[in-house]
Amino acid sequence: MNMKNLLTSRLAVAVAVAGVFQISCQRQPAHVMTAAAPAPTATATSGNGQGITSIDEVYKGVEFNMPRVQETSFPNYRVSITQYGAVADGITKNTQAFEQAINDVSAKGGGTVVIPRGLWLTGPIVLKSNINLHAEAGAMVIFSRDFNDYPVVETSFEGLNTFRCQSPISGRNLENIAITGSGTFDGNGDAWRPVKKSKMTAAQWKELTKTGVLNAKGDMWYPTENALKGDTQGSNFNVPDLKTRAEFEAVKDYLRPVLLSLINCKRVLLDGPTFQNSPAWNLHPLMCQDIILRNLNVRNPWYSQNGDGLDLESCKNALVYNNTFDVGDDAICFKSGKDKDGRERGVPTENVIVKNNVVYHGHGGFVVGSEMSSGVRNVHVSDCTFMGTDIGLRFKSTRGRGGVVENIWISNIDMINIPTQAISFNLFYGGNSPVLEEDQKASDEARVEKLVPVTEETPSFRNIWMRNITVSGADEAVALQGLPEMNLQNVTIENAYLKARKGISAVDASGITLKNVKVLAEKGPALTIYNSKNVNVQGLTYKDTQEPVVKVLGPLTQNVKLANKDFKNTQTQISKGKDLGKTAVSVQ
Repeated sequence: MNMKNLLTSRLAVAVAVAGVFQISCQRQPAHVMTAAAPAPTATATSGNGQGITSIDEVYKGVEFNMPRVQETSFPNYRVSITQYGAVADGITKNTQAFEQAINDVSAKGGGTVVIPRGLWLTGPIVLKSNINLHAEAGAMVIFSRDFNDYPVVETSFEGLNTFRCQSPISGRNLENIAITGSGTFDGNGDAWRPVKKSKMTAAQWKELTKTGVLNAKGDMWYPTENALKGDTQGSNFNVPDLKTRAEFEAVKDYLRPVLLSLINCKRVLLDGPTFQNSPAWNLHPLMCQDIILRNLNVRNPWYSQNGDGLDLESCKNALVYNNTFDVGDDAICFKSGKDKDGRERGVPTENVIVKNNVVYHGHGGFVVGSEMSSGVRNVHVSDCTFMGTDIGLRFKSTRGRGGVVENIWISNIDMINIPTQAISFNLFYGGNSPVLEEDQKASDEARVEKLVPVTEETPSFRNIWMRNITVSGADEAVALQGLPEMNLQNVTIENAYLKARKGISAVDASGITLKNVKVLAEKGPALTIYNSKNVNVQGLTYKDTQEPVVKVLGPLTQNVKLANKDFKNTQTQISKGKDLGKTAVSVQ
């Protein structure tokens, strides 16, 4: 293969191109170790197919010293919003009734605000400390479509310090708060979100465009002229490049809020409700501590722009279990700020357990990044199923972010019908969705071969263990793509069954271990290694007809160790590039 073809094929390896569907998580046995310890080799699952029934169960099998999350507790005092004149007709705006009920309970030292069965239209709800907002079965809280109900506030979005419209539900600097019950909170996001023509049928597009305005090309709908004005070329994704509050006020309709915004809160419980149809992200805890999110149903239309499920950002000590996600962007996503704003914040997301969650649609099932500039560390993810998510396990960043992602343990994950990579590390993330749309190009996310200096802006991903991974259908099994100047470091995949159109690729990676991995690739080699070092492969199995099975390329590749017993004929099954050093590959 000549260098031009080599680079072309390598680019294909290195480009993230992934899709949309679901995920589910479960449980794992006791094995506590410090964060610096190696991954355990023992395997076990709950085996009963049931959800986690006690909080003690959540802590079992965690590989690092996880502090016990401090739980909420509330006095017995209860009031109903109907005591303050709330009307359940879906027409009467009940903003004042919610506010008065919350103020009443707060003045009594805390307790529960009850939302009975019915349709409750309201403007923003602002929580206070020691409040449990309880939505009973059959209760649906519908947030107003009137943009005037949502003033511009100073906040953080997409990891940047900025202004946005006030969230439908919000709380700042609070302690001991909860949203519980089996009711529903609907953010009326369709009133806010721009919509691409390519995501609509002809009939849907015709109906949608009876209101709102279109961009100059006629392929994007906006709810108002004000919203269209905010979508400028200088925007950083969804954050306009503006300076003053007045400038943001001028494009207010574009500043879609997250449905639930909790900032700098302690002892938080979300247990039971459905959160759906958010203007932007659905759930956004930011710089919070001691958080429990369980038994939630988090939903957004598949076409929703930035319709993330959960974005846990710069949070400490959190439990995420027994939840279902069906969303329009990343489902369970960990972040910690973006670029300079994130690095100056300096608050990582750390000490988090994710178990027994299901994702039915999303760009990624479990995701870290791309805004991870303060770091992410000490994370346990187990017993999850991703069904049709664009990508299953997704790690993304890019030059300029900085930050360290480390000590991530992932186990007992099942995936099916993944349109792109089942497991993806992309440190050249350009912001596109995994499945490219009509207005996107793969070249926008192409890696840059040139080395750049390592600085505080260089992201680093290291010490990540994955075991007991089952993939039944994906376009690509695994894509491990680091940076030339900062390789992806110390990733272990053990006990995996990977059925995909393409196999495993490792580009600019160091310390990669594959142990007892079965790769059933329809096309190409089971494993491709490029410019990577310290790669150890044992117990690799594959289709008997595959030749070559392993392809090793790149002048920077060093110390690749393959097990002789894994091959019938090493001469034909192991392909070595002409640019390899003589001792780059050893078969033992």
